[in-house]
Amino acid sequence: MTVEEMLKNNTGTIVDVRTPAEFQGGHVAGSRNIPLQELNQRMDEIKSLGQPLLLCCASGNRSGMATHMLSQEGIECYNAGSWLEVNHMQVNS
Repeated sequence: MTVEEMLKNNTGTIVDVRTPAEFQGGHVAGSRNIPLQELNQRMDEIKSLGQPLLLCCASGNRSGMATHMLSQEGIECYNAGSWLEVNHMQVNS
């Protein structure tokens, strides 16, 4: 299943790994903000979220790093890229 299909089917949880200030400036409706630098400290919270996790950030770089890190912890997650693209896919699904 693609990220677009997961969004269309309302599957999983959207997690934005940008800073709180970036998140405050705009984000996908219903997304959770867990900054990249806080992932290790918030692992219990992350594991309690509905999987798969659809990770987004500003450009896809930080969400790519987060995908790699969380996959190593056995968490089903996907790099959804830019939050603007995720927002566009969600609105148009």
